[in-house]
Amino acid sequence: MIDRRSFLTATTGLAATITLRGNLLAQLEKTPPLPDRSLFNKNEDDYWTEMRKQFLIPADEIYLNNGTVGSSPAPVLRAIFDGYTSTEKMDQQDPEDYPIWGYASWNEFRDPLAAFVGCRRDEIALLRNATEANSYIANGIDMKPGDEVLMTDQEHPGGEHPWNLKAKRYGIVVKKITLPRPVKDAGQVLNLFNDSITPRTRVIFFSHITTFSGVVLPAKEISALARSKGILSAVDGAHVPGMMRLNIGELGCDMYSASPHKWLQAPKGSGFLYVRDEVIDRLWNTIATEGWDDPKLRAERFQRIGSSNVPALWGLRASIKLANDIGMDRIERRHRKLADYMLDEMKKRGAESWTSPDPALRCAIVTVNVPPVRRMDLENWMWKTHKIRIRGAEPNKLRLSTPYYLQKKDIDRFLEKFDEYRRERRIA
Repeated sequence: MIDRRSFLTATTGLAATITLRGNLLAQLEKTPPLPDRSLFNKNEDDYWTEMRKQFLIPADEIYLNNGTVGSSPAPVLRAIFDGYTSTEKMDQQDPEDYPIWGYASWNEFRDPLAAFVGCRRDEIALLRNATEANSYIANGIDMKPGDEVLMTDQEHPGGEHPWNLKAKRYGIVVKKITLPRPVKDAGQVLNLFNDSITPRTRVIFFSHITTFSGVVLPAKEISALARSKGILSAVDGAHVPGMMRLNIGELGCDMYSASPHKWLQAPKGSGFLYVRDEVIDRLWNTIATEGWDDPKLRAERFQRIGSSNVPALWGLRASIKLANDIGMDRIERRHRKLADYMLDEMKKRGAESWTSPDPALRCAIVTVNVPPVRRMDLENWMWKTHKIRIRGAEPNKLRLSTPYYLQKKDIDRFLEKFDEYRRERRIA
């Protein structure tokens, strides 16, 4: 029998849940419609100002950390709610169809994604993030003790550590090239990879855009180099979808992983793995359930992981539609324009740029070194005092993301506060 205290606790929790749900839905209902595409041609600044209203980020908050995770805009959040509304009724027409079924082709989600990233449906598997996809790659490729994987010194832990695990367990060798800070041109990178290849090199693994400095590596040329040597190429593209135009087929790589929750602003827990059709049968499953050894399934067998979050896929599909509606050409130009402004202003303030001087090798991430500014002290001060979110690394590195909905006035406010911080700390 429930006592009065337990009853009040339970009802209070339920009321809070209902209130939270009501507040979120109310915010979404208040969100204005998407700006008409024609507004872009009339006044580009007004267009992006209106687009900013699609995000739940408070108007007085400045968010400069899409490099870690993006904020899902209203159309994506609505799609997630629609997904739950549809799936949780349990009224599917086929009695063997279940909304959390982990054995579906999910072509209604794979088709728009494949078209967006430039590959065939049968080459793509819907996973939860790039880390999961990278683990599939590292664990799925047959390698012998002493075989080498070649990577850069700027890989994300979710890209590097699957290979470190394989090295510890099976005796493969992880070799790293050291990228310059900054990378000056594509030839510099290609020479470093080429000079590090040995007869034991079996895989070249690298980030299309590195999480450390945001440099856009020449993925097409590196993949071609690997192919010419009979080496597999695996690309960590966590930052690419939604930041810049992507055509995986044109890159020519063998495998590609991504986390659309960053720059495509898809739901958290939506990612994908691309495997070139000619390579699919060389990659072992590392999660096994029905269909794991069925060659007819092609890449679909890698997304068979049991019960899954299907409403997140509704959100992923909505994020693709939004990017297409805006236009990836417009989004990429906006990203580059904002980042170039941020970079120029930080350099004027004496920051050491780790962002490439080659415009082709940078997009929407600006990385600078600002000694003696202490990164974590600055990060806390910016957020707790001025509601500005930044990210960096010890001791003095700042990584500043410039998503398309950011306003020039937001960047100027960050710069103003950066100057204020240095004055307060008496940093020249």
